[in-house]
Amino acid sequence: MVRAVAGHLDPDEFPSASAGDGPMTMRTPRGTPRPAAPAAPLPGLGPRTWGEVPRRSRQVLVVAGRDRNAPVSTAVLYEHTGAGWRAGPSRPAHNALNGWTGHHREGDLRSPIGVYTLTDAGGRLPDPGTRLPYDWSADFSVGGTGFAGEPLAGSFDYVVAIDYNRRPGTSPLDRTRPLGPERGGGIWLHIDHGGPTRGCVSLGADAMKELLRALDPDHRPVVVMGDAASLER
Repeated sequence: MVRAVAGHLDPDEFPSASAGDGPMTMRTPRGTPRPAAPAAPLPGLGPRTWGEVPRRSRQVLVVAGRDRNAPVSTAVLYEHTGAGWRAGPSRPAHNALNGWTGHHREGDLRSPIGVYTLTDAGGRLPDPGTRLPYDWSADFSVGGTGFAGEPLAGSFDYVVAIDYNRRPGTSPLDRTRPLGPERGGGIWLHIDHGGPTRGCVSLGADAMKELLRALDPDHRPVVVMGDAASLER
């Protein structure tokens, strides 16, 4: 197993608190100013959701589900240029079979709603050029079929760990669950296999490779994910 460390977030900037269902939501102290950021939230994000975005984040991946109980989403990466937020292309995505939840439990087949840091990556294939720490390992292999009978092989060729109920700064394969095993874990961004997931968010292979190359730990990247109605609150 090879683990190339490209940089880590300062944990003091992201004290933990979580209401979602994957790795823990990592938040910035409320008193920290958001330098050069616009007062208005990103499109589709209401004041409550926007208030959970760490104040120093300069990369925000917004994954908006079609419906609370649907497995279909869209994903857009926003990057702050100093003059304002710039939106990348909108990408089709899948989330969990049963949709979304604000209180994820192991086996509920729902993706966690929330704002989560993105600190660690890995995959079965070699590092495609990300600046995140990357764990290149055959342990990311997966077989079998998905809910629609589609093959799962290759889904974990590239992954980014979503920091819900996990320990940031470790391989996505690390099974530490700070909230306890009953709250689930192993929530990743990974390659789409053509159907719903068990809790992760999946993107096309090219989109995952582009995302890995774009994410920069110096920009404190986060994912904001949930059904569109929940994100608008």
